[in-house]
Amino acid sequence: MHPLYEEASGLTESIIGAAIEVHRDKGPGLIESIYEWCLLKELELRGLAWVSQKAVIIEYKGFTREEPLRFDVLVEGCVLVEAKAAPKLLPIHQAQLLSYMKLLNVPIGLLINFHELKLIDGVVRLMLPGANR
Repeated sequence: MHPLYEEASGLTESIIGAAIEVHRDKGPGLIESIYEWCLLKELELRGLAWVSQKAVIIEYKGFTREEPLRFDVLVEGCVLVEAKAAPKLLPIHQAQLLSYMKLLNVPIGLLINFHELKLIDGVVRLMLPGANR
């Protein structure tokens, strides 16, 4: 089992609740950066720590490189959140989130599409393969 899985699993409800609060206040139809900023503020109000960019070491066949990743929000070091404001979530959105989760070794990710009329219809929870074993 991933060492952060239990903590991450427990946090997802609070993070989704924060996103729902932002959506209730702002509604659908705004640009992604507004939702992301509001979500960061809501997470702070709930006492949750977050970072929005982080340098990671990329390894490839014995070579390494430090690269800043432009992910949206890493909550408490164990849940990666990608905020979207798109008419429809596409498979590439999930692939991007899963790739970031692998690079950061984060067990759970949430893809949240604020464009939905009912936010919960735009929430996708991803898990690293084997993270719960």
